[in-house]
Amino acid sequence: MQSNEIRSRFLKFFEHRGHKIIPSASLVPENDPSVLFNTAGMQPLVPYLLGQEHPMGKRIVDVQKCVRTGDLEDIGDNRHFSFFEMMGNWSLGDYFKEDTIKWSYEFLTSKEEGLGLDPKRLYFTIFEGDENAPFDQEAKDLWMSLGVPEHRIYALPAEDNWWSPGDNGPCGPCSEMFYDMTGDVGDLTLEGFIEANKKEDIIEIWNDVFMEYEKENGKVIGKLKQKNVDTGAGLERITAVMQGKKTAYETDLLSGVMNSIKEKAGEKYNERSARIITDHSRSAMFLISDGVIPANKDQGYVLRRLIRRAVMQAHNLGISLKDHFVSNTMLAFVDIYKDNYPEITNSNIFKIISDEEDKFATTLEHGLKEFEKGVDPFILATTYGFPIELTLELAQEKGIKIDVEDFSKKMTEHQKLSQTSSAGMFKGGLANHNEKTIRLHTAHHMLLAALQEVVSPDIKQKGSNITEERLRIDFTCDHKLTDEEKKKVEDLVNEKIKAGLNVVRREMPFIEAEKIGAQMEFGAKYPEVVSVYFIEDEKGSPFSKEFCGGPHVSNTSELGHFKILKEEAVSAGVRRIKAILE
Repeated sequence: MQSNEIRSRFLKFFEHRGHKIIPSASLVPENDPSVLFNTAGMQPLVPYLLGQEHPMGKRIVDVQKCVRTGDLEDIGDNRHFSFFEMMGNWSLGDYFKEDTIKWSYEFLTSKEEGLGLDPKRLYFTIFEGDENAPFDQEAKDLWMSLGVPEHRIYALPAEDNWWSPGDNGPCGPCSEMFYDMTGDVGDLTLEGFIEANKKEDIIEIWNDVFMEYEKENGKVIGKLKQKNVDTGAGLERITAVMQGKKTAYETDLLSGVMNSIKEKAGEKYNERSARIITDHSRSAMFLISDGVIPANKDQGYVLRRLIRRAVMQAHNLGISLKDHFVSNTMLAFVDIYKDNYPEITNSNIFKIISDEEDKFATTLEHGLKEFEKGVDPFILATTYGFPIELTLELAQEKGIKIDVEDFSKKMTEHQKLSQTSSAGMFKGGLANHNEKTIRLHTAHHMLLAALQEVVSPDIKQKGSNITEERLRIDFTCDHKLTDEEKKKVEDLVNEKIKAGLNVVRREMPFIEAEKIGAQMEFGAKYPEVVSVYFIEDEKGSPFSKEFCGGPHVSNTSELGHFKILKEEAVSAGVRRIKAILE
């Protein structure tokens, strides 16, 4: 049974039993600042579970998009995914345990309307009871009334059979269904059941949560105004079961992408790397379709981290960073999911991912070289923009120990110094920060680099002034520029503009910036940590590297045509150029 058929059967089954089908909510919670993403089907429905009336009534059914990124390091095994779809049916103060348990069993085992699974391969758990709620005898009796043998029902503690979204909100005991993936596990003792679950011989495929309690600050404070039902069946796991596969990576949802990665990687193929690329590119696509863009905090940071981890794994498989492999992988998912989630067809999604790939490709290339030299993770992070998470992952793979405490201490000091420097140390001679001035500012950097390449490597900047109309640079030079020199300088700047070079900002220790030959204003004083702007090609080969606080364009192709207006003397050994962008 294909994944689309499973989704469709689930929704129709509960629609026939009085449930209204509702669409998935966005992955980004609307009115819940306590979490970055919707991590479970119930999160968008919390107000209704607490008593607010749902516009569609008391019985609803949906397939909710979810993202969980707390355990990214586990992605690559059989069970964990950062994005998944949770099928759920909901009773908001209507039916309770009896109908829930009956319908769960019916959908799993019915050949006509459900999945037609063999009842002999199913196992069930219930809540064993504690100070918050009693042993769930009712659930046990209901399972047995459907023909489930008593020895196939296991009572487990709250850590296994009590569900809540966090420290606050609706919660309650649950009853879970497990499926024998091997076909011959047979009857199990409680210890045998726990061991079989660890070995993945049996896996959980459905969870019925009987939501009648409320938590506040981590403690159960009493019962809700109404009894609710929250059920969850992960589409990825159910699909694996229905297609006789060990994991969803082998199903129609993900196997096509996995196979294309295998083909591209050839001899360097690694299953875990392929799974990470597959998982993360799918998650990135869905996050961007819900309005998330790469950034350095909150949802945007998680998205950036997912894309970067995928790029890193593509690199590990020997796939060229120029191939935009992660964004192309995402395109393969559009065909799989577009009928159910038309929002993913937005063409901007591909551009956002491919732009982020380009940015990180340079970082990765430089960072990996430095990592191999055994460079301090602090220098990797601040000088090369190499995230500490990737440094830690690489170190773990190679059995290297990283002093995280030392890293954190240095980063704290670094951030203090950065705040001091950005409070006015770098103004760059800009009259304001509007678009025209910013473009001229980038051209100013390119002009200095061109003067050093065409006229003399000894040229140093002595001063600058940039308005909306023109840029001005004062520089050391022992002669008036010839017409030929001016023409060569102009042509070189325009050539680099046309080449579409990336403009990248990196923070680094002053000593490190000096070592790599970053340009600085003659006679200026700089702090211990400085901001350096690199204007570089896709390989990270710089045309210009200069101490500067910004701002700049992100690519030289945004500049237009560069033209020198005037070149004149300022004082002995100092010349001045005024130039414009047309």
